[in-house]
Amino acid sequence: MTEIRPCHAVQIAENIWWVGAIDWSLRDFHGYSTPRGTTYNSYLLIGEDRKILIDTVKAPYFDEMMHRISSVIDPSEIDIIVSNHSEMDHTGSLVRTVEAIKPERVLASAMGKKHIAAQLGWDGAEVVKSGDTLDAGGMTLHFMETRMLHWPDSMVTWVPERRVLFSQDITGLHLATRALWADENPSDIVRYELAKYYANIVMPYSALVLRFLDQAEAAGITPEVVANDHGPIFRGDYVAKVLTWYREWALKKPTRRVVIPYATMWGSTEKMARAAAEGVANAGCEPKVMALANGITHRSDVAERVLEAGGLMVGTPTLNNHMFPVIADVLMYLKGLKPRNMVGAAFGSYGWSGEGVPHVGEFLEGMGVEVVDTLNVRFVPGEEDLAAAYELGYRVGQRIQELIGS
Repeated sequence: MTEIRPCHAVQIAENIWWVGAIDWSLRDFHGYSTPRGTTYNSYLLIGEDRKILIDTVKAPYFDEMMHRISSVIDPSEIDIIVSNHSEMDHTGSLVRTVEAIKPERVLASAMGKKHIAAQLGWDGAEVVKSGDTLDAGGMTLHFMETRMLHWPDSMVTWVPERRVLFSQDITGLHLATRALWADENPSDIVRYELAKYYANIVMPYSALVLRFLDQAEAAGITPEVVANDHGPIFRGDYVAKVLTWYREWALKKPTRRVVIPYATMWGSTEKMARAAAEGVANAGCEPKVMALANGITHRSDVAERVLEAGGLMVGTPTLNNHMFPVIADVLMYLKGLKPRNMVGAAFGSYGWSGEGVPHVGEFLEGMGVEVVDTLNVRFVPGEEDLAAAYELGYRVGQRIQELIGS
């Protein structure tokens, strides 16, 4: 008979274990679609003098985390809990964990202490700040605050003796998998989910990403393992890849990709989107046409495409004197993510009023997009209208080529 075994820890370095939980069912993360689920990563460090838990897990997964810890040590042996990030998917089980294991101390940033108290009604955390260290015996924890990456409380923990960086949510990705290491998963899926995470979570703070990367380098932080709080973790060559991708994404230089999200009621705006894509392609750029109605494409997937794009052309019909609702949803979402260095245009079809396209054009300008032009067509576009849509796409592509070449 096969032995039934509880959840087990996975060793990621000498005396360091992953003791997190896998959420196979998560499909939405506050408006960001997560069709591949996620993990909540927690880590156990066993020093010669102290045993330390870094981050806990979302409340429903407390038992899974405790089973994993128990596969290595009795949880009551843990001396200290470090909270790198106070968001509830990492602190939801914190109070229950404290009650169960009774650690000597719980450490968090100053804002982390405030957030934990406000969210959980527990004010027992002690404050650590950038430059503070903790000697666990054979391993030293170095704390670095990373405010607004991606919450005001956020910090990372660096263990130089093992060259492990606990990066909390900074380098996360939503991917539920029992293959703990990124290199044990399909590389295209890992990169896609990492880019999608950056676009939907980290992109608004790109300037701070660059500062963090520079500060980490100046501080001599050269990790062999980057242990994040979501998804598979990174080792070996993947570490350099991730750091390179993050710097590229943070710089957000224009590329030849042009994202063309659109909605259509009777197919007219769709015809214009297809014509505009041909113009983009013949200008030497890469169109990505994305239909939005009826749940075909999620707003967070548009954000992932925009991350590595130089152009954004948005197509909308007019409905009740406004842009189509799904277009308003996507644009409001993108505005909050603050994509930079974009060239764009607005286009679409209307029946009798036609406010949708001008509204989109104004919104794009408010986002800081360089709007080349707008194109508003009444009812079904004819050959001349489709030629104008083609020309609009071509002009957007040309402008991107000018910017890349300059």
